[in-house]
Amino acid sequence: MILSDQRILEEIEAGRIVIEPFDRSCLGTNSYDVHLGKYLAVYTDPVIDAKKDNPITEIIIPEEGYVLQPGVLYLGVTEEYTETHAHVPFLEGKSSIGRLGIDIHATAGKGDVGFCNTWTLEISCVMPVRVYAGMPVGQLIYFAVDGAITRYYNKKPNAKYNDRTIKPVASQMWKNF
Repeated sequence: MILSDQRILEEIEAGRIVIEPFDRSCLGTNSYDVHLGKYLAVYTDPVIDAKKDNPITEIIIPEEGYVLQPGVLYLGVTEEYTETHAHVPFLEGKSSIGRLGIDIHATAGKGDVGFCNTWTLEISCVMPVRVYAGMPVGQLIYFAVDGAITRYYNKKPNAKYNDRTIKPVASQMWKNF
């Protein structure tokens, strides 16, 4: 079951959902709009190695925007820091972003109960497109959980994305090996 706008507000008041900064005008019927942060990153090596800590280069989106290029994987980040203590958050691209030919995640649209951080975005595009820091980029949808939770993400000793950040985080797959 997806939470309604009123239910999201109730869960924020109860502290089971945290969104910082929170802007009531970003709350939709059953979702919350999130915005592109000012930092992007790209991998610097021509081949990304799943068993390696791959270096990235940081890009700061200037006021006049930044043109994304097809064939490049950009790591972006949401302006919003979120915490979800009793629901499963899903991040989906806004339809307006999709209509610009931008995908904001390749496979990582689902968060875990206990995820507490900004969201790293895996951004790609089908043609050159200019993006701006602060533009609406996605929407968080919250699903109710059925049953008790025993392994909150932020309490797992092997959770790789717990360190609070305002910048995109490169893949930590190498830690699995």
